[in-house]
Amino acid sequence: MSRIIAPIILLLWVVLALFGPWLPLNPDIVNLQKILHTPASEAWLGYDDLGRPVWDRLVMGARTSFLVAIWVMLISLFIGTFIGTMSAYVGGKFDLVVVRVIDVFLAVPGILLAIALAGIMGPGIENVVFALSIVGWVGYARLARAQVLTLKHRDHVQAAIALGTRPLRIMLRHLIPLISAPLIVEATFGIAGAVIAEAGLSFLGLGVQPPEASWGSMIKDGTRYMLMAPHMVIAPGMAIMLVVLAVNLLGDRLRDVLDVRGRAREN
Repeated sequence: MSRIIAPIILLLWVVLALFGPWLPLNPDIVNLQKILHTPASEAWLGYDDLGRPVWDRLVMGARTSFLVAIWVMLISLFIGTFIGTMSAYVGGKFDLVVVRVIDVFLAVPGILLAIALAGIMGPGIENVVFALSIVGWVGYARLARAQVLTLKHRDHVQAAIALGTRPLRIMLRHLIPLISAPLIVEATFGIAGAVIAEAGLSFLGLGVQPPEASWGSMIKDGTRYMLMAPHMVIAPGMAIMLVVLAVNLLGDRLRDVLDVRGRAREN
């Protein structure tokens, strides 16, 4: 059942994120007569503390979380894969320095470092992407390095070296394609982590700023009215939970599909 529900949730998230601005929504219009109104037929997720429809803001929050998650994943994947592959292939003192840098980053909780960076640079979606990318590249670099260390002594790589192939070409043509499967799986989990991290930063006031919508800022606004209007917290909270769960299920599915050695053992 999860194989069907998870793709549907992700497809809905992507569609709302991409086409939300063209939908007939009014996420920023204040209606003082409908402050904290509960879900009804005209607004099936109710209204917030300023009389804005929660569903409209939820859709725009989906766009914020999607853009942040995709950009953070792409930037972290590119930087981490390049650094990890270069470190393992070159080796020596360069590899030692990279390993020590990775250890330093891993010694500090990633979300705390992201909070510090976002606090220094100030709020805004661009600063959130930058802060989360500075933290996120480490996992990809560590994975890429471990994979390349097991591949760089294989015959096809040694043959390319013997033929005088440039190191950059060897990494791009003979190493990175072979480590793409685990990196793709890692990227799915990176998207889920970025969604949670963006919501956390917005909850702390370090993400997107009003009137722009974010699931984290929606939860922050709703915490003051938990008893009177719990829908203000339940709606964005459920959205975060469903998206993260669906992405993680997709990552597990991709890991099973791309695990060639596991399928070979089963056969």
